[in-house]
Parts: sequence; C-alpha cells; structure tokens
Amino acid sequence: MLEDIFVGVKTLEKSVSVLELDTTLSGKDDKLDAIVEIHAGSGGTESMDFANMLLRMYLRWAERRKFKTAIMEFNAGEEAGVKSVTFTVHGKYAYGYLKAESGVHRLVRISPFDANKRRHTSFASVFVYPEIDDSIDVVIDEKDVKIDTYRSSGAGGQHVNTTDSAVRLTHIPTGIVVACQNERSQHKNKDSAYKLLRARLYDYYKKKQEEEEDKVNKTKKEISWGSQIRSYTLNPNRVIKDHRTGVTIYDDKSVFDGDIDEFISAYLLGVRAKE
Repeated sequence: MLEDIFVGVKTLEKSVSVLELDTTLSGKDDKLDAIVEIHAGSGGTESMDFANMLLRMYLRWAERRKFKTAIMEFNAGEEAGVKSVTFTVHGKYAYGYLKAESGVHRLVRISPFDANKRRHTSFASVFVYPEIDDSIDVVIDEKDVKIDTYRSSGAGGQHVNTTDSAVRLTHIPTGIVVACQNERSQHKNKDSAYKLLRARLYDYYKKKQEEEEDKVNKTKKEISWGSQIRSYTLNPNRVIKDHRTGVTIYDDKSVFDGDIDEFISAYLLGVRAKE
C-alpha cells in the first residue's frame, strides 16, 4: 500500500508541475509554433561542433514531446558541425517553451579537434521567434526585399539538388536576412522564406515597441553576447548550469539527449514570479 501511495504522490507531483508550468504560458504568442536559429560563435570548429550538439539537443527535445520539426536552412562548418541552422518546431506551446532557450550558450571541454588535448571554451547563440499565423498582419513591401537564389549546400538531405532552388531574402530597411533551401522548388522555398521573414519582422517590431515602452529591455540583454545563459562544462567536471535560475544538472548525457525541461520550467516559473 505504501508503495502504491508513493507512486501516486509522484504522479500527482508531476501533474501539478505540468499544470503550474502551463499557467506561465499565457502570452499571446506562447501558443504559436517556433522558429529556432542557432549560430556558432567564437571558437572555430569547436564552436561549430557545439552548435550541432545544440541542434541535436533541441530536435531530441521536440521528439520527446512528439512535436514536428523541419530544417529550413543548414550551413555546414568547413571541418565539422554547423555555422548556422534555422528550423521550425510545430506543437502545442512550442514557442512558449522554447523562448526560454534564447541566449548565449557556453561549452567547456577537452576539444576532440585539438591534437594537444587542451581544454577549449566555445560559444553558440540561440534565437527563438514565434511562427506567426495569418491572423497577425505584417505587411512586407516587395520593393523593400532583395531576392537572391543560389545552389543548396550542406546537410540538406534528400531535398538538396544541383539547381539554384535555394532562396535568400534581405529586408533592406531592417537588414534582416532569411533563407530557405529545404524544398526542390524555388517557388516553395520563396514562400517559406517569406514566412520566416514575416516572423522575424514581427519579432523585430515587437521588440522595438517594447524598447519604447521600457528603455531597459531585459529580453535584449539576456540574448546579448558575453552574457551566457547556460554553461555546459564537460571538463574537469561534467556539470550543466543555468546562470539565470541556478538549476544545475550533472547528467550531461540526458541533457544533450533533449532532457531540458527542468531548465525551461525553472526559467518560465521564475519569470512569472517576477511579474
């Protein structure tokens, strides 16, 4: 009987935690799908490998939640890893959860790319935007957009071909650049790129409005270089620590396998507590 009660209490605790977290996802954009960008920072090949590790981590996280993902653009590193990657995550409150991951991530380890086996520190940045739906009006003047086509490259999978089907859009007034290469059709890639551009512009103008309302833009500070939100230390100890919440996990393997809900929950609950 005691064993049954113990199991029941654990199940109840988990259910309460889920409900408590759901109450934090009340923002107007939280219910939307997410667009995630990962960029390798300083650290050369080591940084590009770290960016690829983060990509795998988020894809595994989405898989755990049975969310659908699609890679929109993949720029492979020269030796290993990825310079930058953009992908979408489709699922209930995908943006609401993943917005907690925006910021600079730091990796400390013995680099497998260093013949002298020295310890290296590398960085990668993660940016998360809501994938806005048709109910949100973002007007894009085609005269403000420069369109370039090019040949797909990198780890594009079965859709990559040898024609100039990839599309890059540059929004001249803001300098925002987006690209898509995951379809065989240039027309489909153009449509997808415009969808990404709408999301980026929505996020851009929303942040501009927030800056006007509050000169101390906390969100912008959190995602700036030099203010990392989380450190993944694999040498001399194996520990992953979130600097915003103090949450520390010693099982690095499970984290890189996508078990990051503890980090996300702590951050979202902390934000709600400050409101």
